[in-house]
Amino acid sequence: MSIIKKIKPHFWDHYDATEGFKQPFSFRRKWKLIVILTSIVALTPLLIMTLIDFQLTKRAIESEVRVSMSRTVSNTWQTISFFLAQRKTALGFIARDNLYEELGQAGRLHTILKNLKEGIGGFEDIALLDANGNVQAYAGPYDLEGTNVYNDKCFQSLVKHGFYVKAIRSESEISPRLVIAIKHFRPDGSFFVLRSGLDSVLMNNMLSQLEIGDGDDAFIISEEGVLQTPSRFHGGIYDKISLLVPQRISGAKTMEATGRGGVPVFIGYAYIPDTSLILMIVKPKSEMMALWYKPRMKLIGFLVLSIGVVLMAILGTATYLVNRIHSADKKRVEALHQVEYTNKLASLGRLASGVAHEINNPLAIINQKAGLIKDLFTMHGNYASDEKLMGLIKGVLSSVERAGSITRRLLNFARHMDTDIEHFDLGEMVRDVLSLLEKEAEFRSIEIVQNIPEKKVVIESDQGNLQQICLNLINNAFAAMEAGGRLDVTVENIDSERVTIVIADNGHGISHADLKRVFEPFFSTRSGHKGTGLGLSITYGLAQEIGGDIAVESKLGEGTRFIVTLPGTVSTD
Repeated sequence: MSIIKKIKPHFWDHYDATEGFKQPFSFRRKWKLIVILTSIVALTPLLIMTLIDFQLTKRAIESEVRVSMSRTVSNTWQTISFFLAQRKTALGFIARDNLYEELGQAGRLHTILKNLKEGIGGFEDIALLDANGNVQAYAGPYDLEGTNVYNDKCFQSLVKHGFYVKAIRSESEISPRLVIAIKHFRPDGSFFVLRSGLDSVLMNNMLSQLEIGDGDDAFIISEEGVLQTPSRFHGGIYDKISLLVPQRISGAKTMEATGRGGVPVFIGYAYIPDTSLILMIVKPKSEMMALWYKPRMKLIGFLVLSIGVVLMAILGTATYLVNRIHSADKKRVEALHQVEYTNKLASLGRLASGVAHEINNPLAIINQKAGLIKDLFTMHGNYASDEKLMGLIKGVLSSVERAGSITRRLLNFARHMDTDIEHFDLGEMVRDVLSLLEKEAEFRSIEIVQNIPEKKVVIESDQGNLQQICLNLINNAFAAMEAGGRLDVTVENIDSERVTIVIADNGHGISHADLKRVFEPFFSTRSGHKGTGLGLSITYGLAQEIGGDIAVESKLGEGTRFIVTLPGTVSTD
């Protein structure tokens, strides 16, 4: 037997054999409806709460990432701003502490540059410019003395605002560095400019020391989107990034954007004060989602387990309830059919009794008139010697006697329809039942072999129930046999308290799988739903009612034996 058959509920393939078609009330449909509705009611809140939790957790993590990025950008921005402000303050101090003429003296800027490098560091060179943009003095690794930068946009911005930081724009620059400059007024109202190139390594170190993830990136760009510091994933110095350059704002801010290859990213950025430089920290959104997915997978696992447990409980409960309903319905239908069957037998008994009485009256007249004719013929010697005529009269009387015997059996059968405990000859009762089926057996050429003891086997029981039991079992045997079959009926006295009736046929037999179910209500081995499946169930109930038992033995293709064991005091005469 397959696993599906083992776990399939009893009601799944329910069939009402008494109706001949599937019932409008489908237990399978009701089971599915219970499972579906209960699952919806039980699982919908669980799924909704899970979705809400997913969204809230996702937003919380996004918010945490934004706050963390904004904090990192703000701290780094303050560090870089302090770095530039410190160098600006140093240049301002030099301008105020030295006269223009002193700064122009040979070797003075070299001494100042040396002190700056040893003091606060970060300076690569220093230059003195007049109001016309001419480099009057220079200290550093490049040959810039005597050059003019008046037409440079940065110099014009310096004249206007008094301070500037020049961003790296292309490889045409002397080296990848930042340049800062301040304007200082002289006593006569004119001004001069101190200009210095900053070591970019210090600024790169500030960014490289940030605690960021493996997929994160931190760099500085100009307003044109040109990298001022190396980047992990967006190129080197002088390269233009593919990210959108954010608008100028005050303070730090975080936004969502699309990175290289269409990858969603979070960008934290801030403009460095008094410059055109932008600090940017880029974090792939997938890293944030990884932080979100990791606890979510545990929750999903718990959710799947919970759904599985809920569904198993729903399936088990629904199956149990529908099975109980199915069992109760089977018992109800069985009881109704039992009543109907009993009513049919009672009606049959009343009909048999009426027919027997109606037939007995004309039979008595026929018997009387035939006897009178026989007496008259006997009184006349001519007729008495006529053997043919006397044979006809004798045949009429014999037929009347046979008809009377049949009607007596019908009356005997009808008389025992009601429950009544009495003493009777079991062998005689079995013979009476067989006599009612003689014509059917003769018509189908079925041989009936009676193994009934000659001595009386008198028992105390309900003769009507025993008649029904024997009649049902013999009818089943007839149905199982083809024409020309053989039926053996045996009455055997086991001991003083038990007697058995064995009804054996050589019909098609019953399979081993069905043998255990033959006494179940509505179970039938007949193909095409020709039987109601109640015959053996009712027979089993009748046997139990009088305290007996029925056993069955069968093999496919060999036949079936029903053994009816009856209790009570047994006496033989």
